[in-house]
Amino acid sequence: MSTEKSNPPQGASSGKSIDDYRTKIDSIDKQLVSLLDERAEVAREIGQAKISVGKQKFFDPSRQKQVIQNAISMSNSSFPQESLRNVYVEIMSGCLAREKPTTVGYLGPEATFSHLAALSEFGNSAELKTFNSIVDVFLAMDRDWIDFGVVPIENSTGGVIHTTLDMFLEYDLLICSEIYLNIHQNLISKNPLSRIKTIYSKSEVFLQCQIWLKENLPAAQHIEVASTAKGVELASSRDYAAAIGSDIAARMFNVPVLAAGIEDMKDNTTRFLVIGKQKSQPTGQDKTSVMFSIQDRPGALFDLLQAFAERGINLTKIESRPTRRKAWDLVFFVDMEGHQSEAKVSEALEALGTHTRNMRIMGSYPRDIKTDRNLE
Repeated sequence: MSTEKSNPPQGASSGKSIDDYRTKIDSIDKQLVSLLDERAEVAREIGQAKISVGKQKFFDPSRQKQVIQNAISMSNSSFPQESLRNVYVEIMSGCLAREKPTTVGYLGPEATFSHLAALSEFGNSAELKTFNSIVDVFLAMDRDWIDFGVVPIENSTGGVIHTTLDMFLEYDLLICSEIYLNIHQNLISKNPLSRIKTIYSKSEVFLQCQIWLKENLPAAQHIEVASTAKGVELASSRDYAAAIGSDIAARMFNVPVLAAGIEDMKDNTTRFLVIGKQKSQPTGQDKTSVMFSIQDRPGALFDLLQAFAERGINLTKIESRPTRRKAWDLVFFVDMEGHQSEAKVSEALEALGTHTRNMRIMGSYPRDIKTDRNLE
């Protein structure tokens, strides 16, 4: 006969019952609500102060990133850090909405990853507006129909979204912030796997899931659609059809997920930009983006890059695009660590200007403080 003793229920040694712990939680909740009300009043006073000095847009990407980082650094991680981040986004979103909801445009429709990116930055209290294309988001921002826009710029598997880069050649807008989302793709269908003959999704999504599709549905026809959400909508009413998209799209259209996480790279990440007209203040964890055309001479690009290397500035991205004004005439897009107000970045940009034909600072903005965000 075993002599081992069973472990007492957690908390039994303290002599407290479940009701005792629930009473304690109720007391903590009361304090939380009181502090949230107090915080909302202080935020309202800040809003009034902004109005008095002529500020029309209350959302401040740099300040939000700093508040969230401060909250995470003060936590002992008993409450999950990403959940804490989401809580603070909603707190700040709710406080801003009391004065004037932030109007945000994104590449629609709803339930796309662009929609999720906008929610992750601005919260559910923002006024979110869908647009049919990236071009339309830039136009709306240029005409002041929205306060900010959210557009995809690159994916770790599919590469750069060239349309977004091209729009910076057409519109004199600023990058105000960036958002990284860890993207998980799902096969969504009301049909069993054996009956699927057609799959709807975006071209870049098919690229992100090539291996899984070859192994599991090699004969299926791939049909490109405007958005992953549109693909799920089509698959919801068609026989022999499936779509690849987000879990939230599957729930929206009430279509089962047949296979989750079918992306080839499990760290599949998309970077989004928040575009607008206001400059972001330095946070100590920033990026600066510039675009320029170089002089047509040997070693021109080397001289430009030397300006950053000599000052120890890390370049996180270099891309080139045709200017569309002259054959083989290129414009370069560069992302670097640091804010343009920092001495070494300012010096590098000044040196850059002496070697370029045209240069424009697209913005200095806070880096995303957490790049393993997992939204589906």
